[in-house]
Amino acid sequence: MNDIPAEQTWMVLAELLTNLRKKDIQINPKITKDLRLAKTTINFYKVNPADPERLKEVKRINDFLNSVQEKLLDLAEGVGTDYRDQWLEKLIKVSRGETLYTIPDKQSKFIVGAPAGFSMVRVNFKTPIHEERIQEIAEYNNVIIEFQTDNLVIIYGDKENIQHSLKEIASFFSEQVEDIS
Repeated sequence: MNDIPAEQTWMVLAELLTNLRKKDIQINPKITKDLRLAKTTINFYKVNPADPERLKEVKRINDFLNSVQEKLLDLAEGVGTDYRDQWLEKLIKVSRGETLYTIPDKQSKFIVGAPAGFSMVRVNFKTPIHEERIQEIAEYNNVIIEFQTDNLVIIYGDKENIQHSLKEIASFFSEQVEDIS
């Protein structure tokens, strides 16, 4: 499946978010959540863009991305006008259809790498887990958690934030062991 412009926009925003965190800028967890939801919705749409039900998701994707873009550019303005303009220029380029990032083919179960500046880890549960159960962990630790299946999640973020998230998620593994006994 070919890239869609929204994926390039998502990549710029994910890189900007990471860059702002490295500058010790506090990021509202809702921004991280909306960015994660945008990625999940993009992946859902790409499965079959001709499906009328999936076509409805284009508006949601744009709403998520526009909201995140506005908030992150406001934070970037706080760093400096030149800094903000640098990111705005990237967003303008991708909106014109330019490709700034290579996006791995999602058909593969092997995850090639995280977005620029992010670390990532894949967690496979023995039994399905509901998204709500780890949503708070994602928001609290400023990570992006993307569900590949009900059993498989990928966690993106700074290495330290991922480690804190995994410590909290570890309790779910012990619950699953107790359920099997």
